[in-house]
Amino acid sequence: MASSTLSTITLRPSYPTPSAAYPTQPTLTFPHKQALDFPLRTAARRAILLRPIAAVDAPEKVVALGNEISELSLADAQKLVEYLQDKLNITAAAFAPAAVAAPGAAVEAPAVVEEKTEFDVVIEDVPSNARIATIKAVRALTSLALKEAKELIEGLPKKFKEGVTKDEAEEAKKQLEGAGAKIAIV
Repeated sequence: MASSTLSTITLRPSYPTPSAAYPTQPTLTFPHKQALDFPLRTAARRAILLRPIAAVDAPEKVVALGNEISELSLADAQKLVEYLQDKLNITAAAFAPAAVAAPGAAVEAPAVVEEKTEFDVVIEDVPSNARIATIKAVRALTSLALKEAKELIEGLPKKFKEGVTKDEAEEAKKQLEGAGAKIAIV
């Protein structure tokens, strides 16, 4: 038979709880906020609620009509505008600020057509047999690396150059079309 031996296990003494081991910090209490009622603040609130004084006294009929119009929904207001334009034979352009002229002055002004000065070169398509030549042309026209030039001609149409002069756009178009790409100037 095996002899049984008793082994003694010693337990460590229990550790003190944190609250007993460390002193607690005193808690600070702050006074509650008191509702301060400043006369300036309440006066400002009252000023918001007051109606502004009109520069011109409007007749009661106009005020009532204005109140009715201001309560219309957007759809009804749009229908009212269309009805009045048709009824009075006027257009919205008649109310544009540019149309306001001094009394006695001619309202007609010659239409000024601005010539476009900035153009965008767009690569619309590159056939598979012209990819290498197009990449070389793109690199010659820009300072792009090989990888960026290759990414540029993938997923077309893409803008190649933006905001360039007409001569620069025409030159880029000529070189890229020479390489086999289809180009548009916008």
